[in-house]
Amino acid sequence: MEALLPHLVALTIVRVCAEGRSVRLDIDVAVGDGGCPACGCRSARVHSRYRRTLADPAIGGRQTLLRVRIRRFFCDNTACRRRTFAEQVPGLTTPYARRTPLLRGILEKIALALGDRPGARMTRLLAVEVSRTTLLRLVRAPPAPEVEAVAVLGVDDFAFRKGRDYGSIIVDMHTGRPVDLLADRRADSFADWLRAHSGTEVVCRDRASGYAEGARLGAPDAIQVADRFHLLYNLTQAVDRVVRAHRRCLKDRPEAEAVAQPRPSTNGEQGRRAEVTRQRYAEIHALHVKGIGTTAISTTLNLDGMSVRRYLRAATADELLTETIPEPVNSTNTSLTSLNAGSRAAPTRPG
Repeated sequence: MEALLPHLVALTIVRVCAEGRSVRLDIDVAVGDGGCPACGCRSARVHSRYRRTLADPAIGGRQTLLRVRIRRFFCDNTACRRRTFAEQVPGLTTPYARRTPLLRGILEKIALALGDRPGARMTRLLAVEVSRTTLLRLVRAPPAPEVEAVAVLGVDDFAFRKGRDYGSIIVDMHTGRPVDLLADRRADSFADWLRAHSGTEVVCRDRASGYAEGARLGAPDAIQVADRFHLLYNLTQAVDRVVRAHRRCLKDRPEAEAVAQPRPSTNGEQGRRAEVTRQRYAEIHALHVKGIGTTAISTTLNLDGMSVRRYLRAATADELLTETIPEPVNSTNTSLTSLNAGSRAAPTRPG
């Protein structure tokens, strides 16, 4: 009993009843008295009793419900504001809770690992089904940890509402975990945070002037460095601006000066793509020979109808692998020139 259900050792299990997909345990409390939560005075005078149902981790793949017989005591301390109080079983009950601390801890781990909707599906499989909103409440319930000194921190902005409201996120660069969130991205807010949390040695930031000014005011002795992402991003933007500004200078070189590139061969296998094309060609023609229509072939092979007809028109798979050589531009230009010349001809006046 102690190894299987350690949180029920101090209690008396009166009855175990299997009801459908759930298991119900009727439990009585074995402790003689109870302590008032307001004044701490111990009392053994019982006022009344009632049944309290708590959900517990599943047993044998079945939902487990604990029906605990709770006693209500009189408080004998005349100075206490309470006249009666309900007993709380350590490790089993908490005020107003419908689940045991053991089950609550399991659900918190599921919520933190999987989130709301996937976590709710997992609880259904584990026979401890709860809704996604319950998991979200469990995630938000624990108090935020105290912010300690961060030797190497990173700061960047994020959007509460893109294009309108922005805040700042502060990250511990050693652990990669967020440390705190700021309501805006102003320099004075970041400086106030640094003053309240001294001990920062390195500030990793983007190249915006706001965070630079905040780091200078809040941690003047800290070293400011630019992170790799923003360095590469700014470099990309700078190169793009230069190329756009000097686009006219980038002219095509003459054909004689161009570096000759070997033309890919169209004979034989061309890797994985050629293999897939040949296999698909054989499958489509095999189905077509059996009298299966184009629509049925496209549904069976999950292909577009135009692709199926293109395969059927080809006599061999090599036709599908052969490169299409575009017509020279000069002939097109000549045709367009002749058309334009004809359209500019003066119309004849009717006789």
